[in-house]
Amino acid sequence: MWCLTIRIKKNDRLDGKPLYRALLDFMMKAKISGATVVNAVDGFGRRGRSTIHVEGVSMNYPLIIEVVDEQSKLEPLLPELKMMIGDNGVFTVHEVYSY
Repeated sequence: MWCLTIRIKKNDRLDGKPLYRALLDFMMKAKISGATVVNAVDGFGRRGRSTIHVEGVSMNYPLIIEVVDEQSKLEPLLPELKMMIGDNGVFTVHEVYSY
């Protein structure tokens, strides 16, 4: 099994649609078993700080999408995911064991 972790920001878009939704739709069409989107509180990366605080409200916060499925199902998707994410984020893959 592989764990695919995608790190993007809430306001990232692809063709006018929120990037995280475009990624979820893509993975659903590819019949991936499931994905979870996690809202992060704060972070930083190549594009700088991921949070803007306005009167106690965080905007454009980091999002983490985590997917666990078979390598044979995830590996063919990586080139398309790379194109979809572009410079907006990063993804990592590591082997996991499911019990």
